[in-house]
Parts: sequence; structure tokens; C-alpha cells
Amino acid sequence: MLALRLPKDIEERLDALAKKTGRTKSTIAREAILEHLEDIEDIAEAEARLREAGETIGWEEVRVRLFSDDGQQAAE
Repeated sequence: MLALRLPKDIEERLDALAKKTGRTKSTIAREAILEHLEDIEDIAEAEARLREAGETIGWEEVRVRLFSDDGQQAAE
């Protein structure tokens, strides 16, 4: 179980949304937390993969590697 205090403005928004949608505040908060957790987990996974990959390159280098001087896609 988790108990937390929300600033008044967020509590008011949550109350209004619960009334508007007919859902409980707990349901709305739980769904919001789950969605945000998924986003954070995705970011953590991407950062871990970047660290494992070692070298990273910027867009300009990607463009140079993919396209020739005339803007056409480089042959593989």
C-alpha cells in the first residue's frame, strides 16, 4: 500500500477527473503511475543499451554514413 499527500491543485484535478469519468481517484492514480513506470523502465532500458553499446554517434555522422554527397541513400 502507498499513501501520499498531493498538492491541493493536483488533488482538485484528480477529484474533478474522477467525477467526470465516474472512476475512482485510486483507479486514475494507479493507471497514471503504471503508465509513468513503463516510460521510466523504457528509458532505463534504452540507457543501459547505450552504455553496453559503447560508442554512440550523432545525427550528422548517421547522415554521412547513410547518404552520399548528392543526398541519395548510400549503397549497402
